[in-house]
Amino acid sequence: MKKALIVIDLQNDYFKNGSMELQDIDEALKQTNRLIKFAREQKYKVYFIQHIAIKKEATFFVENTSGVELHNKLEIQSDDIIIQKSYPNSFRDTKLKKELEKESISDLIICGAMTHMCIDTTVRAGFDMEYNIELINDACATKDLEFQEKRIKAKDVQFSFMSALDGVFCEVKNTEQMINI
Repeated sequence: MKKALIVIDLQNDYFKNGSMELQDIDEALKQTNRLIKFAREQKYKVYFIQHIAIKKEATFFVENTSGVELHNKLEIQSDDIIIQKSYPNSFRDTKLKKELEKESISDLIICGAMTHMCIDTTVRAGFDMEYNIELINDACATKDLEFQEKRIKAKDVQFSFMSALDGVFCEVKNTEQMINI
């Protein structure tokens, strides 16, 4: 059983003054850096996923903008692997699965953004590929959504997605539970 930490889309556009600011993104970054430190102590590989928009009408993660860059407070080291993607699923048309197979990794710790989009999609895809997944709630962030003319608060979106994923697709934990194993 080899583990890896997968950090998804913690890019400038999701932070203050970005094109798609998320609620609690600073807390997610703080907890992610704690997870990165923990992963390094445990000798887990760390993979950073970077979304680059391919749609011409995209309003965030646009190539060659500062918004597409991974946040400068992420504790990235030179031996970490950065994998670029253009779809919510971090496995789709990327080298992620191949990289994990190269290292014989079977267990994933996942964090990042947005909970209701790339986190949800990647967790479900990873489950279908038979990875054992731990999803870290307080190291993920999302935003308010609208549906049928109703606003769903980010905290409710977060709870809804975490509760839907927990138990079947992954085990949802917080950072403290993860690092105190």
